[in-house]
Order: sequence, then C-alpha cells, then structure tokens
Amino acid sequence: MVSVAEIARGDHSAPGPMARVLGFLRRHRVFAVAFALGAVLRLVTMLGYGPAMWFNDSYEYVSVALHPRPHPIRPDGYGFWLLVLKPFHSFTLVVFTQHLMGLATAALMYALLRRKFGLPKWGATLAAAPVLFDAYQIQLEQLIMSDSMFTLLVVGVVTLVLWHRRMSWQVGVVVGLLLALTSLTRSIGLPILVLVVVYLVVKRTGWKVVVAVVVACAVPTVTYMSWFKASVGKFAMTNSDGLILYMRTAIFADCAKMNIDKYKELELLLLCINDPVDQRKEYAQWYLWGQGGGGTGTGEVLHRWGSGKKFTEITNEAASTFASRAILSQPGDYLQVVARDFLRAFKWGRPRFPDEATYNMYQFRPYYDLDAYGRPKRLPNWPSFQGRTDTDAFSYEQGPPETRIVSPWAEIMSNYQKVVYLQGPLLGGILLVGLYGVAVRWRTLGGPVALPWLAAFGLLLAPAATAEFDYRYVLPAVPLACMAAAITLRRVTWARLRPRSAAASGPTSRRARAARPSAPDTATRS
Repeated sequence: MVSVAEIARGDHSAPGPMARVLGFLRRHRVFAVAFALGAVLRLVTMLGYGPAMWFNDSYEYVSVALHPRPHPIRPDGYGFWLLVLKPFHSFTLVVFTQHLMGLATAALMYALLRRKFGLPKWGATLAAAPVLFDAYQIQLEQLIMSDSMFTLLVVGVVTLVLWHRRMSWQVGVVVGLLLALTSLTRSIGLPILVLVVVYLVVKRTGWKVVVAVVVACAVPTVTYMSWFKASVGKFAMTNSDGLILYMRTAIFADCAKMNIDKYKELELLLLCINDPVDQRKEYAQWYLWGQGGGGTGTGEVLHRWGSGKKFTEITNEAASTFASRAILSQPGDYLQVVARDFLRAFKWGRPRFPDEATYNMYQFRPYYDLDAYGRPKRLPNWPSFQGRTDTDAFSYEQGPPETRIVSPWAEIMSNYQKVVYLQGPLLGGILLVGLYGVAVRWRTLGGPVALPWLAAFGLLLAPAATAEFDYRYVLPAVPLACMAAAITLRRVTWARLRPRSAAASGPTSRRARAARPSAPDTATRS
C-alpha cells in the first residue's frame, strides 16, 4: 500500500501547466497564429498612436468618469469603466483593455463555433478574422469610445445563450446581467433583451430561465433609471432619444404636410426647418450638432429654445412628438432615408460620410494629429461639466493626453488600413448567407442562426432608423453576422463533406469513429 502510494506520488508522467498550454496551442495552431498576429497589430497601434485616439464623444465619457452623474445623452456604462480605471491615470491602460476586449471577442467566436457547432479549426478562425484583422476594428479599440466594450458584451450574450443546451436559471441570471451592462453601455442593448427573450421562449427553455434573464437585466437598468430620475426628474436612461429621432427626420420633414396647429402646438413649430427639403444638408447630424446661424433657417434650429437648453425633458419630448408626426405624415420619405442609410453599410470602399471631420476620426493617418510645428495637436477646449474637455482629459491622465504620432508604427498602420478591412459588399454577402441559414430552418424559426443574424441585422438597421449611418455602428454587427454565416455554412458544406470522406476512408476508419466520443453538442441545430 505504502509503496504504491509512493510510486503514485513520484509519477511525473502527467503534463505540467506549460506542457498543457503548449499542447492546447498546437491543437489550435491556426487560430493561435491568427490571434498572435492580431495582438501584434494592436501593439503596433499602441506604439504609433499613444496614449489614445479621440472622438467627439470621448470627452463626455471622461467627464462622467471625473464627475459621476447620469449623462443626458448616453448611458454611463463606459464612463463607469473609465471610472474604475481612473486610479491608474492612464489612457494607455484604457485602450489596452479595449484591445483585450477585441481579442476576447474573437476568442469567444472561435470557441463557440468549434465546441458547439463543430466547425473545422480553419473555418472558425476565418469567421473570427474580421475582428482580429480589420484595421477599422483595431482603430476603434484605440479610441476612447464604448464600442469595443459593447461588441464584447453582445457577442458574450449570444455565445452564452447558444452554448447551453439546457440553460439553468443561474446561467439566465448571468445573461440578464450581461444584457443590463450592454444596455447601460449603449441604449440599443435593450432591444437585444427582447430578441434574447423571444429566442428563449421559442426554444422552450422554461419560464424560470426567462424570468431570471428579465429580472437580472431589469434590476440594474431600473436602478440606473431611478438614479436618472432623482438627478434629472425623468424616469428614463437618457434625455436624447427624441432629439436623435428628430435629427433623423429633419432632413425630410415638411411641416406643411404634418397638420401642425399653429395655435396649440407652438413647440412643434419651433422645430420646423425653413429651408426647402431639396436644399437641406445631406447628413442628419447637422440638425442636432450643427452650430446654427444659416440665415434662412439652415442649421441647428434647436437654438430657438435658448442656449444650453438642448437636452432637457421639454425639448426631448417636443422633438419626439415632432419626429413621430413627421414619420406618420411622410412614411414614404422616412422609409427612403432609412433604406438609403442602411445600404451605405454595403458600399465598396468607405465613402466620406457623414462629413469629412467625422470620417477622419476613423483613420490611421500619420500626421493627422500634428500641428504646423510637428507637435501633437491640443485637444479641443469645449465646455464640459464643471470644466473643459482638454483639462478634463489632462486631469484623468495626469499628463499630456494628446495623441502622439510615432514613426514607423503610425505609418505601418496607416498603410495597413488602406488595404485590410471588411468591404461592404462582402459584409452584405455574409448577411445573405446567414439569411439563407435562417430560411432553411423555417420549421424551427431559424434555429440557432436566428439569434446572431437578427442581432446583426438589428444593429445595422437601428442607427439608420433612429439616428443616422455611421461607420462605427457597423463594426459591432460584423462578428454576429460572421457567426450566423459560419453556423449556416457548417450545416450546408462541412456536414455534407464529412460523410463523403467517411465513405472513402474504409471500414476501419468507420469503426474507429464509432469508438470516438460523441460529436460536439448539436442540440442547438435545427
């Protein structure tokens, strides 16, 4: 007995941690190489454009981290993440975590497609390639923006729901909490809750799971909305949804067709734009963020409400009423602008839209942030909550926050971006493949393809329907569209190729396969 125990204790045949890691990497070497290359590209980006890159919205997130409060325009989820990292006083750390989020998104996709749907390793890696290598995805991770976090959360929710054949209520709680974080990061996350709940009901997961998801999502969301009401006076997540929808309708709204009562609806008349429709700006953002003063009414008509009173409950409600009236009075015009913006996502190349300044913020350009003396341009000194945007950024960083362009790394990424990104027609093709996967599973209402495909389609359609097209709104939909297409192709091609190879391999191979463990969990297939 003792000698046997001593032998067992002295047995060193079991592989150590390092050997297990190396073995794992060898088994998944295709994805491991792609993952490593993606990490190298992100390192080059951090070396070339440190400590971070900036977008117009970035400064408000920093302001929330410095002065926690419910923001009137957008939820505070990402601002709270900056607040968590604030003690380190490093925008470099912030974008580093965002690059990790991008890599984690690709890893989740690979794991789901390999383990739960049995895709070949090269196929699962190919599906994750746009997240790993798209230059605009990497640039978005370098921006002080919420989109990388939002993408990871959405992909995490879809992965968790599709992973479990029989979801327990405990897993439902985790899904609900992730959905709450998603909606608090970007308000478009709330419709994803509805999509997940419908999917779980169709899948007959059970009432306990559905209740767990809804309650776990509702508690943080309602808590935030209650905080918003205590601070602002309205039980909501923002004071901007109506104003943003007004922005969407301003480019076609014709007050002559809206039957506005000039005696009883003065607040709607104040939102009417004097210019003829054919003379208005091509992009809707002007009518919310423009500086006004167009002479004949072109510009920011919201200045008529008084300076500094844009994002209030009164203006938001009036703008929401105006936008709803415009949509109901001119449904054809509304559908036309929605379709036009939705189809922008599938154009070849990246046409400059909505304007030159916004377009340039998504570019790796070697000298974009340099002044005439070759020094980093100072950040804008716009007014912010209890300060200015440039001083807020300096306070958070405890040092110069301006983007520093460093050669040769900046040039490498600038040249890389000219070539390596997902073209719009290819994204359209990926969506069509996923749509085919939904259609052939019509008896099960789309099966497992429906959830990622509808989420991707919704993330592309929602900005076009409620705000305006922007290139950064496309990127969170890409991994979901790739997941749906990969599941579809796995069923259509790979599953059909395997029996042919089995027939050609002879009886010995068939007996060997019969002795193998069962295939990956296919309960989520139709």
